[in-house]
Amino acid sequence: MNELIPQDIREDLEKAAVLHQRATSDYEKCVEFNKLMTELLGRLEDAGCNKTSDRVMGILLDCNPKPGSQCDKATRIGEKVKKL
Repeated sequence: MNELIPQDIREDLEKAAVLHQRATSDYEKCVEFNKLMTELLGRLEDAGCNKTSDRVMGILLDCNPKPGSQCDKATRIGEKVKKL
């Protein structure tokens, strides 16, 4: 990645990656992941990290937590998170 991402945002991106691994079968974790990624999107945009914010936006477009069901796009989102 060519962008200089602030350390605090980097740490939260790593936290989001770990959280997503737990979120695939836990609705509450899925919602938490979605909220964290939404917050990170704003912070990345404010920091001028446009390429990374575009990637986070792509993840959020696929992430749609639904109560009582497993994430049907968990693998796809997981791959995108790894690429961050």
